[in-house]
Amino acid sequence: MQIGIVDNGGANLASIQFALDRVGACSFVSSEADELNKAHKLLLPGVGAALKAMHNLRDHGLVEFLQSSTQPLLGICLGMQLLFEFSEEGQVDCLGLLPGTIRSIPQKKGYSIPHMGWNQLQILRSSSLTQGIPQKSYVYFVHSYYAELSESCIASTDYHLDMSAIVGKSGVWGCQFHPERSGSIGTKILENFCKNSERRS
Repeated sequence: MQIGIVDNGGANLASIQFALDRVGACSFVSSEADELNKAHKLLLPGVGAALKAMHNLRDHGLVEFLQSSTQPLLGICLGMQLLFEFSEEGQVDCLGLLPGTIRSIPQKKGYSIPHMGWNQLQILRSSSLTQGIPQKSYVYFVHSYYAELSESCIASTDYHLDMSAIVGKSGVWGCQFHPERSGSIGTKILENFCKNSERRS
């Protein structure tokens, strides 16, 4: 199993590769569509801002590639947000692989922004990505924007409002949290992604 990690200028690529190593998956990092097209599956990480990330993808000709590819795709953190149609962060059009808008987490007394730390998963429907994941498992989040609950939501988390933590539809998945920093639960999710045989439709 060869996982192509989309190089979108993020600083967490090495930790993602180490996490994939732990589940026995070979991986490589590239910003070239021709190279990424050789992978069995794709992983879209991301840290930073949506506007810059989308500019980076466009500069490397990766927007059209990711939109048309049939390879299973997993977005992580900002990478998950880029799967949606639009982000309020920079008022930017995203990949449009999942319906919906990414919104700013509203301020509320007692809750810091960004949302940073361990929060529980509420699994809402069955998915190959959450196979073997117990209800109320803790995973590690770092984000200031979020996806609302929708038909693509597999699991949610509560940070003074319910927000999507895992999304997925037709071979495209996303985790708002960082599985590479979420201990055994994150490792299991990455293992499930690597083992899943579902293709994009």
